[in-house]
Amino acid sequence: MVPYQQAWDLQNQLAGEIHAGDRPPSLLLLEHPHTYTFGRSGDSKNLLWTQEQLADKGIEVHWVDRGGDITYHGPGQLVGYPLLPLGTPRPGRDPNHLPRADYIGYLRQLEGVLISTLKEFGLQGTRQQGMTGVWLLPASTSTTAGRNNQPGQRPVKIASIGVKVDSHGISRHGFALNVNPDMSFWQGIIACGLDGYSESSLAQQISPAPLMQAVIDSLITAFGKQFICHMQVEPLKGYPIKI
Repeated sequence: MVPYQQAWDLQNQLAGEIHAGDRPPSLLLLEHPHTYTFGRSGDSKNLLWTQEQLADKGIEVHWVDRGGDITYHGPGQLVGYPLLPLGTPRPGRDPNHLPRADYIGYLRQLEGVLISTLKEFGLQGTRQQGMTGVWLLPASTSTTAGRNNQPGQRPVKIASIGVKVDSHGISRHGFALNVNPDMSFWQGIIACGLDGYSESSLAQQISPAPLMQAVIDSLITAFGKQFICHMQVEPLKGYPIKI
């Protein structure tokens, strides 16, 4: 459990170390206390609760430099921040110019990691055209649950994605997979600015709900396969690792 600002500062620190060659590409996996974050295209109208309600519920609000609109982070949600070198500066160009990288392809890869992770728990995650993230269709949930999805319903979102790539081509921010969070906190926002859509979680789709560590283990394996890399697990500095 890492406060949002501390995790953001840590991303910036580690990304600098990766650019300098002092650290290998890294993936931070953690949870946050109750937090709403707005991305670069955020609209304050999508925050529905008042300042008094936010204070009463202990929710922090941050405006950040990722893509997308407002989203929720909180206990029971697995947040992943991949810090990966996605591109190199173009020869003869300003070194601060955004390097070449396949940003759309990177988003699709992150979706692929999440879809593979969900598959391990009997859920068929899917992409929705024009909308970044991972969804569950009414007919695609596992036969052991599917309690929230009935025929004719819209797809429900189970994982959100919002990223930034800095001038050195290092990725920031990432994804949030709803494992077993308190779903009532989505009542305070129009998530991702998508009115009329709802969120779901593994706990709402599977009974009994999978343990967070089991989801972490599956996601680490899926990430290594998707990005063709060896995954070495180590604790976050200052935070005990959950085993």
